[in-house]
Amino acid sequence: MSERFAKKWETKRDTQPFTERIKDAVSPPGPLKPRLDFAVRRIELQVQKLDQAAERFSQRDKAIFARIVDAYTKHDTARANVFANELAEVRKMEKLIINARLALEQIVLRLRTVSELGDVVSTLGPAVGVLRSVRAGLVSVFPEAETELGEIGNLLSGIMIEAGQSSGMTLNFDTVNEDAQKILAEAATVAEQKVKDKFPELPPGMPSIATSQTEKTSESF
Repeated sequence: MSERFAKKWETKRDTQPFTERIKDAVSPPGPLKPRLDFAVRRIELQVQKLDQAAERFSQRDKAIFARIVDAYTKHDTARANVFANELAEVRKMEKLIINARLALEQIVLRLRTVSELGDVVSTLGPAVGVLRSVRAGLVSVFPEAETELGEIGNLLSGIMIEAGQSSGMTLNFDTVNEDAQKILAEAATVAEQKVKDKFPELPPGMPSIATSQTEKTSESF
């Protein structure tokens, strides 16, 4: 880590020249590490909100599943099919939320590593890409997260640009995109398995929940 970057990572204001203090007072960028820690806390808050949303969908899932079983035992196939279609939509949303949560967790882990190693530019690039994908995927199911994730992405972009200027590092966009896709693909794979493990299949003889619907989730990321 360069001396210039080390100072920028966690600057003490009383060690700055008088002219720099005046400049920062007009447009204070702030030390990088506290701003990065602040971004991590904001992401963790979104993870908690996704947990709450996932629990709401889970309860709805159980209720609809019970209605399907009830309709099926009464040989009301038409009613059972209606509920099965509704359950397919709910599980699509559940998978999307789980996917987003896992991706954000990966970002938090990487950002915490940055706090220790100072490897800012190469880590924040993929993180920003993942945040943008998660934000786009959550628009329809969790719109309140869109603005917050957009602001976090802008914050991380600003830190990344400033860190690059301070350290002299440049961003390899091919590597950034590849790393972001790896994070998203891993999250999608784990989310798929979690949905299968968590939620029961429909009774034998019932139409299966359309996988084509649930698989659309990964296309949003």
